[in-house]
Amino acid sequence: MLEPVMYVGGVFKHNQIEELVEDLGGYILQKNVMQTEVVLLMLVPINDMDVVEEKARVLLGKITRAPLSGSEIATVAPTLAYHHLPHLDCDVAEFLRKKGAKTNMVGLARGVGKRICQLTAFERDLINEHDVAMFILGNYEHCIIEKSKKLYEGIDIPVIVLGAPELKKEDVPNVTAYVGSFGRILHQMRHSEELKTLDRLAEVTGNVLDDVRKEIAKDPLAIAPVRIKKELEEQIPELIDSLHPLPITLQMKGVRVKLPYDEYHERIENIEFVEGVKMKEVADVLPSKMRNFILIKARPKSETGFLI
Repeated sequence: MLEPVMYVGGVFKHNQIEELVEDLGGYILQKNVMQTEVVLLMLVPINDMDVVEEKARVLLGKITRAPLSGSEIATVAPTLAYHHLPHLDCDVAEFLRKKGAKTNMVGLARGVGKRICQLTAFERDLINEHDVAMFILGNYEHCIIEKSKKLYEGIDIPVIVLGAPELKKEDVPNVTAYVGSFGRILHQMRHSEELKTLDRLAEVTGNVLDDVRKEIAKDPLAIAPVRIKKELEEQIPELIDSLHPLPITLQMKGVRVKLPYDEYHERIENIEFVEGVKMKEVADVLPSKMRNFILIKARPKSETGFLI
């Protein structure tokens, strides 16, 4: 098992912790250098955490668990209108990014009204490409409950709902988790109580993703998504020149590759690993609903019969 963690420390000698993690069989997911400070998102073998934490102490850095690392989350607003897409949606998306997740904002075409709200087939398929769907709703308890009865039909991934009233998960139909104290906030969330609410959201989201990891562990993936990312970086040089943010976006069960599907899918399917196995034998290479990008979904061991 690989544990998602974040390292925060000085730039000086930070390469030592990168080399240590890679030597232990872990991976560096993302690296951000900000003047004299560096932030590393990493996957570390759980049995070697003590070694990495000791090295961090020597370098005067800090290791914290980052359960949102390596996930892609859809933050969904009922519409793109101002009263449905205020500062709150941006604050939520940005805060989750700071915790290690990749977020995409989705505004629904027909999300207005508790009786007539619905998803189009395109919106449903696009949301299902993510690891978690986070619906950011409004202030009224009755509206949130009524919308939850049918708005999430066809959503196969965990659903987290945000709203103003403090409700229990059992009160809101068809959801994995509910977080209150949100709603239509028309200012930037920067006060202490609001930041605590965002921290609570990150904690709930981390718990949901941990449950996903436990389910994956029952039938492990034939290839780890981070291994797919590493091979793509080494064998598809066009990704180095891509101007997209995160040209290879990690997900819990695969990756999103920001290259045209028609042009690159055959090359990606025929990528060969050192074990002599090709990508198409351990993963499905699919067209994404997002800008004709490529979606790679690793197959479970029960389907392939082996792990690499």
